[in-house]
Amino acid sequence: MGRNKYPEQTFERILDISTKLFIEKGYEQTSIQDILDALNLSKGGLYHHFKSKEEILEAVMQKRAQYVTDMLHDIIQGTKAINAKEKLKKILYHLGTDLETHSLDMVLTSQINNPYFVVSGLQTCVKQDAPIISRLIEEGIKDGSLKTTQPAFCAEVFLLLLNYWANPALFGRNDLETKERLHYLQSVMSLLGLDIIDDNLINAILSGYEKMGAY
Repeated sequence: MGRNKYPEQTFERILDISTKLFIEKGYEQTSIQDILDALNLSKGGLYHHFKSKEEILEAVMQKRAQYVTDMLHDIIQGTKAINAKEKLKKILYHLGTDLETHSLDMVLTSQINNPYFVVSGLQTCVKQDAPIISRLIEEGIKDGSLKTTQPAFCAEVFLLLLNYWANPALFGRNDLETKERLHYLQSVMSLLGLDIIDDNLINAILSGYEKMGAY
Protein backbone atom coordinates (compact mmCIF):
# COMPACT_ATOMS: atom_id res chain seq x y z
CA MET A 1 0.00 0.00 0.00
CA GLY A 2 1.30 3.45 -0.88
CA ARG A 3 2.07 6.08 1.68
CA ASN A 4 -0.86 8.19 2.82
CA LYS A 5 -0.63 11.48 0.95
CA TYR A 6 -2.92 13.28 3.39
CA PRO A 7 -1.92 12.27 6.95
CA GLU A 8 -3.42 15.40 8.52
CA GLN A 9 -6.80 14.65 6.95
CA THR A 10 -6.64 11.07 8.22
CA PHE A 11 -5.74 12.31 11.72
CA GLU A 12 -8.77 14.64 11.75
CA ARG A 13 -11.06 11.92 10.37
CA ILE A 14 -10.00 9.58 13.16
CA LEU A 15 -10.75 12.26 15.75
CA ASP A 16 -14.10 13.22 14.21
CA ILE A 17 -15.34 9.64 13.84
CA SER A 18 -14.04 8.59 17.25
CA THR A 19 -15.72 11.57 18.92
CA LYS A 20 -18.99 10.69 17.19
CA LEU A 21 -18.77 7.09 18.35
CA PHE A 22 -17.78 8.09 21.91
CA ILE A 23 -20.87 10.32 22.08
CA GLU A 24 -23.25 7.77 20.55
CA LYS A 25 -22.00 4.57 22.24
CA GLY A 26 -19.99 5.84 25.18
CA TYR A 27 -16.21 5.74 25.49
CA GLU A 28 -16.02 2.41 27.34
CA GLN A 29 -18.40 0.71 24.89
CA THR A 30 -16.51 1.89 21.80
CA SER A 31 -13.79 -0.50 20.64
CA ILE A 32 -10.85 0.11 18.36
CA GLN A 33 -12.56 -2.20 15.87
CA ASP A 34 -15.67 0.02 15.93
CA ILE A 35 -13.47 2.97 14.99
CA LEU A 36 -11.70 1.03 12.24
CA ASP A 37 -15.01 -0.17 10.77
CA ALA A 38 -16.49 3.34 10.75
CA LEU A 39 -13.36 4.74 9.11
CA ASN A 40 -12.80 1.82 6.73
CA LEU A 41 -9.20 2.02 7.86
CA SER A 42 -6.56 -0.62 8.58
CA LYS A 43 -5.04 -1.09 12.01
CA GLY A 44 -1.74 0.11 10.61
CA GLY A 45 -3.38 3.29 9.34
CA LEU A 46 -4.83 3.99 12.79
CA TYR A 47 -1.73 3.07 14.79
CA HIS A 48 0.35 5.35 12.60
CA HIS A 49 -1.42 8.22 14.39
CA PHE A 50 -2.55 6.74 17.73
CA LYS A 51 -1.15 3.86 19.76
CA SER A 52 -4.34 3.28 21.80
CA LYS A 53 -7.91 4.34 22.41
CA GLU A 54 -6.66 6.34 25.40
CA GLU A 55 -4.44 8.41 23.09
CA ILE A 56 -7.46 9.12 20.89
CA LEU A 57 -9.44 10.29 23.92
CA GLU A 58 -6.54 12.53 24.98
CA ALA A 59 -6.53 14.10 21.51
CA VAL A 60 -10.31 14.57 21.71
CA MET A 61 -9.85 16.35 25.04
CA GLN A 62 -7.16 18.61 23.59
CA LYS A 63 -9.39 19.38 20.62
CA ARG A 64 -12.25 20.24 22.99
CA ALA A 65 -9.99 22.63 24.93
CA GLN A 66 -8.83 24.29 21.70
CA TYR A 67 -12.43 24.49 20.46
CA VAL A 68 -13.51 26.33 23.61
CA THR A 69 -10.54 28.70 23.39
CA ASP A 70 -11.20 29.48 19.71
CA MET A 71 -14.90 29.91 20.38
CA LEU A 72 -14.16 32.26 23.27
CA HIS A 73 -12.03 34.46 21.01
CA ASP A 74 -14.72 34.46 18.30
CA ILE A 75 -17.51 35.28 20.77
CA ILE A 76 -15.46 38.05 22.36
CA GLN A 77 -14.88 39.61 18.95
CA GLY A 78 -18.53 39.30 17.93
CA THR A 79 -20.32 40.19 21.18
CA LYS A 80 -21.55 43.74 21.67
CA ALA A 81 -22.65 45.05 25.05
CA ILE A 82 -22.90 48.33 26.95
CA ASN A 83 -19.96 47.36 29.18
CA ALA A 84 -17.54 44.53 29.93
CA LYS A 85 -19.75 43.05 32.65
CA GLU A 86 -22.70 42.59 30.30
CA LYS A 87 -20.36 41.31 27.60
CA LEU A 88 -18.96 38.71 29.98
CA LYS A 89 -22.47 37.60 30.97
CA LYS A 90 -23.44 37.14 27.32
CA ILE A 91 -20.27 35.15 26.64
CA LEU A 92 -20.83 32.84 29.61
CA TYR A 93 -24.43 32.23 28.55
CA HIS A 94 -23.29 31.39 25.02
CA LEU A 95 -20.76 28.90 26.39
CA GLY A 96 -23.38 27.41 28.70
CA THR A 97 -25.75 26.73 25.81
CA ASP A 98 -23.27 25.57 23.15
CA LEU A 99 -24.37 22.11 22.01
CA GLU A 100 -20.99 20.98 20.67
CA THR A 101 -19.29 21.76 23.97
CA HIS A 102 -21.92 19.74 25.81
CA SER A 103 -21.51 16.84 23.37
CA LEU A 104 -17.75 16.74 23.95
CA ASP A 105 -18.28 17.04 27.69
CA MET A 106 -20.46 13.91 27.55
CA VAL A 107 -17.38 12.03 26.35
CA LEU A 108 -15.12 13.47 29.04
CA THR A 109 -17.66 12.80 31.81
CA SER A 110 -17.03 9.07 31.28
CA GLN A 111 -13.43 9.69 32.43
CA ILE A 112 -14.33 11.76 35.47
CA ASN A 113 -12.64 9.24 37.82
CA ASN A 114 -9.42 9.27 35.80
CA PRO A 115 -6.97 11.54 37.69
CA TYR A 116 -4.97 12.30 34.52
CA PHE A 117 -7.93 13.81 32.70
CA VAL A 118 -9.18 15.71 35.75
CA VAL A 119 -5.74 17.26 36.39
CA SER A 120 -5.31 18.04 32.69
CA GLY A 121 -8.66 19.81 32.71
CA LEU A 122 -7.69 21.81 35.79
CA GLN A 123 -4.46 22.93 34.14
CA THR A 124 -6.28 23.97 30.97
CA CYS A 125 -8.80 25.89 33.06
CA VAL A 126 -6.10 27.88 34.88
CA LYS A 127 -3.51 28.30 32.12
CA GLN A 128 -5.69 28.68 29.03
CA ASP A 129 -9.25 29.78 29.89
CA ALA A 130 -8.73 31.93 32.99
CA PRO A 131 -6.42 34.48 31.30
CA ILE A 132 -9.11 35.15 28.68
CA ILE A 133 -11.73 35.77 31.37
CA SER A 134 -9.19 37.84 33.33
CA ARG A 135 -8.76 40.26 30.43
CA LEU A 136 -12.52 40.80 30.29
CA ILE A 137 -12.58 41.43 34.04
CA GLU A 138 -9.81 44.00 33.60
CA GLU A 139 -11.96 45.75 30.99
CA GLY A 140 -14.83 45.77 33.47
CA ILE A 141 -12.65 47.32 36.15
CA LYS A 142 -11.59 50.03 33.71
CA ASP A 143 -15.13 50.88 32.56
CA GLY A 144 -16.48 50.72 36.13
CA SER A 145 -18.93 47.85 35.57
CA LEU A 146 -16.95 45.47 37.83
CA LYS A 147 -15.51 46.31 41.25
CA THR A 148 -13.32 43.30 41.91
CA THR A 149 -9.57 43.18 42.55
CA GLN A 150 -6.87 40.74 41.42
CA PRO A 151 -8.64 39.89 38.12
CA ALA A 152 -6.31 36.97 37.34
CA PHE A 153 -6.96 35.27 40.69
CA CYS A 154 -10.65 36.09 40.50
CA ALA A 155 -10.96 34.49 37.05
CA GLU A 156 -9.18 31.34 38.23
CA VAL A 157 -11.35 31.00 41.35
CA PHE A 158 -14.52 31.58 39.33
CA LEU A 159 -13.73 28.98 36.66
CA LEU A 160 -12.44 26.35 39.10
CA LEU A 161 -15.53 26.65 41.27
CA LEU A 162 -17.87 26.72 38.29
CA ASN A 163 -16.28 23.90 36.29
CA TYR A 164 -15.24 21.60 39.14
CA TRP A 165 -16.69 22.40 42.56
CA ALA A 166 -20.20 22.86 41.13
CA ASN A 167 -19.87 19.96 38.65
CA PRO A 168 -22.37 17.26 39.66
CA ALA A 169 -20.54 14.51 37.72
CA LEU A 170 -17.45 14.87 39.92
CA PHE A 171 -19.33 14.43 43.19
CA GLY A 172 -22.44 12.45 42.26
CA ARG A 173 -24.85 15.28 43.06
CA ASN A 174 -28.43 15.60 41.88
CA ASP A 175 -29.97 18.62 40.13
CA LEU A 176 -31.22 20.25 43.35
CA GLU A 177 -27.82 20.00 45.05
CA THR A 178 -26.16 21.42 41.93
CA LYS A 179 -28.64 24.28 41.75
CA GLU A 180 -27.98 25.15 45.40
CA ARG A 181 -24.24 25.31 44.75
CA LEU A 182 -24.66 27.46 41.67
CA HIS A 183 -26.76 29.93 43.65
CA TYR A 184 -24.15 29.92 46.41
CA LEU A 185 -21.46 30.53 43.79
CA GLN A 186 -23.58 33.43 42.53
CA SER A 187 -23.50 34.96 46.03
CA VAL A 188 -19.77 34.35 46.51
CA MET A 189 -18.82 35.96 43.20
CA SER A 190 -21.03 38.95 43.95
CA LEU A 191 -19.17 39.42 47.24
CA LEU A 192 -15.91 39.36 45.25
CA GLY A 193 -17.26 42.06 42.94
CA LEU A 194 -17.80 39.68 40.02
CA ASP A 195 -21.60 39.63 39.89
CA ILE A 196 -21.87 37.99 36.46
CA ILE A 197 -23.97 34.93 37.35
CA ASP A 198 -27.72 35.44 36.89
CA ASP A 199 -30.66 33.05 36.90
CA ASN A 200 -30.58 32.66 33.10
CA LEU A 201 -27.00 31.42 33.26
CA ILE A 202 -27.77 29.05 36.14
CA ASN A 203 -30.71 27.56 34.24
CA ALA A 204 -28.54 27.18 31.11
CA ILE A 205 -25.83 25.38 33.09
CA LEU A 206 -28.36 23.06 34.75
CA SER A 207 -29.89 22.27 31.36
CA GLY A 208 -26.44 21.51 29.97
CA TYR A 209 -25.68 19.09 32.79
CA GLU A 210 -29.02 17.37 32.23
CA LYS A 211 -28.23 16.89 28.53
CA MET A 212 -24.85 15.43 29.47
CA GLY A 213 -26.51 12.95 31.81
CA ALA A 214 -24.42 14.29 34.67
CA TYR A 215 -27.17 13.42 37.21
